[in-house]
Amino acid sequence: MAGVSIRQVNKLYDGAVHAVKDVSLEIHDKEFVVLVGPSGCGKTTTLRMVAGLESITSGEVLIGDTVVNELPPMDRDIAMVFQNYALYPHMSVFDNMAFGLKMRKFARAEIQARVKQAADILGIHELLHRKPRQLSGGQRQRVALGRAIVRHPQVFLFDEPLSNLDAKLRVQMRVELKKLHERLGTTAIYVTHDQVEAMTLGDRVVVMKDGLVQQVGEPLELYNAPANRFVAGFLGSPAMNFVEVRLAERGGALWAEGDGLRIQPLPEQAGRLARLNGGRATLGVRPEDLRIANGSDPEGLCFEADIEVIEKLGAQILLDTRAGSHTIVASVEPTVRARVHDRLRLAINPDRLHFFDAANEAAI
Repeated sequence: MAGVSIRQVNKLYDGAVHAVKDVSLEIHDKEFVVLVGPSGCGKTTTLRMVAGLESITSGEVLIGDTVVNELPPMDRDIAMVFQNYALYPHMSVFDNMAFGLKMRKFARAEIQARVKQAADILGIHELLHRKPRQLSGGQRQRVALGRAIVRHPQVFLFDEPLSNLDAKLRVQMRVELKKLHERLGTTAIYVTHDQVEAMTLGDRVVVMKDGLVQQVGEPLELYNAPANRFVAGFLGSPAMNFVEVRLAERGGALWAEGDGLRIQPLPEQAGRLARLNGGRATLGVRPEDLRIANGSDPEGLCFEADIEVIEKLGAQILLDTRAGSHTIVASVEPTVRARVHDRLRLAINPDRLHFFDAANEAAI
């Protein structure tokens, strides 16, 4: 097993399109790291440079202690699982899983043992005689995983492997992938655009945008303390609410005033915001940090809003409300009784307020 070091890596296409910009990451041995971001952020290009499927314009990639920039993919001791499975349709499941080992001239007994072991791990032993066309999407994905497992690589690379599966099967396969990683203990780099996959699978998550790494950390670290507005809005479902506010001192206290709401930050928050007194910032609050206000809630943490849409999800109700010119989503208990056009009073959890600089969008 081995860690992966990505050092100041850049990728330019035709000298004009800068797809990956000075990406540096240290991925530890046996760690499961997820690269996440919107389409075009550079996550897949970064993965393909580690795999050797894309050339590196500048920088270094190391697997273990070896610089692999010039090594072909087959010599990097990696195994990659793709989005489209890439199974040979004319071969059985056994032959698909064994193909890479046969090409490397492994002994027949070793091939049999490795394929059997992988099939047992993935629960597909009874499928070894079938052809890919006789398999479901989830079964094909397991075969693709099995083909990677038999290699006993130093590093697994996953390129959005669950995106072709339906929602229920994706949840099931996420659990299976997590179990698989814990059992095999192999270093893994996983690419996805799905923030739920990133949060549930990754030991650490790397958020990317426009070819740049925005933040690296454990899932809850990124969720609770996002480095900037992009990370805050990208992680979490439903997404964080944002309101543009002006910071002003009233009666010896700092207030965040926006169209339709007026919030008083906690003293610790006010201390960090003091430099922006008289200026603008962006207030962020997650839907789950809003609730129906009661009589004991302080005035400075409440605002009134009109319900525009009600989404009943079973375990929670999402209220799409309007406060002034802002649409604000609140996640409330399923016992709440509300109707469209009702006017209600919402309270904010003060410990969960976020503020971002209006100029550079960095967290304050």
